[in-house]
Amino acid sequence: MTVPFSLGKLPTLSRSTVDRQETLRTNPERLLARWPQAEVLLVNRQGRTPVRQGESVLATRKAISFGDAPPDDAMFLGEWQGVDYWTLPGEPAGEPELVEAPGSWGIVEQVPLADGELWVDLRGYGDQLDDTAAGLFTTAQALRNWHHRARFCVRDGSPVHPAQFGWATRCEASGHEEYPRTDPAIICLVHDEAGVNGERVLLARQPVWPKGRYSVLAGFVEAGESLEGCVTREIREEAGIEVDQVRYLGSQPWPFPRSIMLGFAARADSSQPLRPAEGEIEEALWVSRADVRAAFESGGAPTPIGDGGSTLLLPGNSSIARVMLEAWAYAG
Repeated sequence: MTVPFSLGKLPTLSRSTVDRQETLRTNPERLLARWPQAEVLLVNRQGRTPVRQGESVLATRKAISFGDAPPDDAMFLGEWQGVDYWTLPGEPAGEPELVEAPGSWGIVEQVPLADGELWVDLRGYGDQLDDTAAGLFTTAQALRNWHHRARFCVRDGSPVHPAQFGWATRCEASGHEEYPRTDPAIICLVHDEAGVNGERVLLARQPVWPKGRYSVLAGFVEAGESLEGCVTREIREEAGIEVDQVRYLGSQPWPFPRSIMLGFAARADSSQPLRPAEGEIEEALWVSRADVRAAFESGGAPTPIGDGGSTLLLPGNSSIARVMLEAWAYAG
């Protein structure tokens, strides 16, 4: 018997092995004592980190090389296999060479190479990292982006300073503490009414995306709104149709700049006319399971869909959207 599809694997950026060790953020004696044996993940101004060329692990640095104690801008990420991990801002040594490297979206881009290390970004290369590296880089990126946007106190506008080794800020004037914020966003795979899982999926493209790039619909949760309510509203606003049978699939951090994507599935009557949101959605269309499977099996090449001459490029491997589509496409 056919059952509703579910995610067959963890989304790329949900993978992690590191113990965040929350209690250690207020235990400076323990962290300082272990600093000389710790490892540091560098993140540069463009949000890139070094990885060993041809490998899936981070090229971390020995913490002791940055001094006998953590610098003021060091952020503690957690512990794994007896080693503490931190993150600091940093740049490649010298002038890096630009080399071609294939990214998650199937696009070859120029990536800085220095001393045998590729400086890659999380969105484009997160899927090529192992579980430990993916978790560390995702957390480092999330903390980095939050601190960049949280430099002043929300109460009185005074400057703030990092506290708890990166996991809080403290107001210079009042001592008020703030903690990292995450913006919830829904992402929903809408299928038609045929059977349990449907035979077609609703895909859409934004005007700024490369030609042929389509994905499922997504949007931010508004104040005072439930997740299910957000799903219904966003699909109505972006595609002009009503959905039912909304159900939760899974989640993935998306620190661009500070979101978490909450994945859902929903059903819609495909006879409803599609009305893409002007200026936000360039095109919305129903795509068959066979066409989505063909796109997965094309190796990243544009795949013809339907009879209108359109082609399909799937979301990149770092996105939960791809995991959702793959689960649906190969469901019974």
